[in-house]
Amino acid sequence: MIHVMASIVVRPEHAAAAKGLLLQLAETSRGEAGRLAYELFQRPDAPQAFQTVEHLRSQGDVDTHMVTPHVGAAIAAAMPMLATPLAVHGFAKIA
Repeated sequence: MIHVMASIVVRPEHAAAAKGLLLQLAETSRGEAGRLAYELFQRPDAPQAFQTVEHLRSQGDVDTHMVTPHVGAAIAAAMPMLATPLAVHGFAKIA
């Protein structure tokens, strides 16, 4: 199993728009083959900061997800809103 975590921090004035965009991405992504879970978090003390936690069966499923049209569209839409560079990393659970 592969765990992919993305940290998304937008400029404060874009928090509501980013939340809508990320909720749509989560909903669409949850239906993908190889997807075990897709969680989306928002910091209560910093509503412009989001974290996704994705659980996928294999690296191939991650690779397929990253080239889907909905991911490309979401990244393109989010880019002008970002306050910090998008950070996406894969993790293997060790404990």
